[in-house]
Amino acid sequence: MRYVVGYTPDRRGAEAVALAAAIARTQDAKLELVHVLDNPRPEDAGYPERGVQQILAGNAKVWLEEALALLPPDVPVQTHLHYAESFAEGLIEVAGEVDAELIVIGAAKHGILKHFSIGTVANTLLHASPVPVALAPSGYESPLSISRFTCTVGGREGARELLSVAIDASSRRHVPLRLISLVAVDQSHAKDASEVQLAKTNTRIEELMATAAVSADTEVTHVVAQGSTLEDAIGNLPWNDDEVVLIGSSRLAEGRRLFLGRTAYKMLQQLQVPMVVVPRAYARNI
Repeated sequence: MRYVVGYTPDRRGAEAVALAAAIARTQDAKLELVHVLDNPRPEDAGYPERGVQQILAGNAKVWLEEALALLPPDVPVQTHLHYAESFAEGLIEVAGEVDAELIVIGAAKHGILKHFSIGTVANTLLHASPVPVALAPSGYESPLSISRFTCTVGGREGARELLSVAIDASSRRHVPLRLISLVAVDQSHAKDASEVQLAKTNTRIEELMATAAVSADTEVTHVVAQGSTLEDAIGNLPWNDDEVVLIGSSRLAEGRRLFLGRTAYKMLQQLQVPMVVVPRAYARNI
C-alpha cells in the first residue's frame, strides 16, 4: 500500500506529512514523499534556464531530506523530485507510477476561523484525481493513532462503494466507524419533516448495511445530524481531533474521478478534522 504525499517546505507540507503518517501507521503503508517542480528538467533546459533549474532542484532535494525528519521511524518512506506542468499534475502522475491508493496534501492558507481552504492544488486534485485525496486541516498534528472513522452516507449513487471503503479502513485499523447522515430541515415544519427524513434515512442505512461485509469486531454506529442548514447539521455533531472523515465525490464527477460536491464543500467550511474525498465507484483500500 502506497500513499503519495505532496510536500512543500511550509506548514502545509508539514501538516500533509503528519496526516499521511497517521493514516499509514499500522498499515504497512509506504509513503511516497513528493515535491514537484515546473518543467523542464535541468538536463533538458537550455542556457541560462538550466542553471536556474539546477538551483531549484538542489533546494527541493534539501527540503525533501528535511521532511524525512518529520516522520516517525516506523513509517517507511521514499522521496521523489518530480517535474510536471503543475504541482497537482505531478502528484497524479506519481500516484499512477507507484500505483498509490491515496494522495495527501495540506490545506491552503486560511482566513480567520477557517480550518480548510481550497487552493489551486487541492482544487485541481478534487476535479481530476483518480484516487482518493486526503486533506489535512490547518494546524493538524499527527496523533498516536486514529480513534475513529466517520463516513457520510446518503441515497445517491456511490454510497455502497463508499461504505465498503469506510468499513475496510476501520476494520483493518481496529477502530469504530461512525456513519452520519446530514439533514437540513425547514424549521417551519420541523417535526413532520424530521420524522419523514429520519425514516427515509434509517431505511437507506439498513439497506446499505444489509449488503455490507462488516466484521464482528468492528463497531458501527449511525447518527442523523439535523439543522436548519447543512452547516448547522455538521456543527451539531461532536468531533474527535484524532478521527478522519470519509466523503464521496459528487455525482457530477466523471468515471472514477473526483469532484467536490455541495455537501463536501459545506463540510470543509465547518470541519477541524482531516477529510478524505473518495471517487465514485472506487473499490480499493486506503
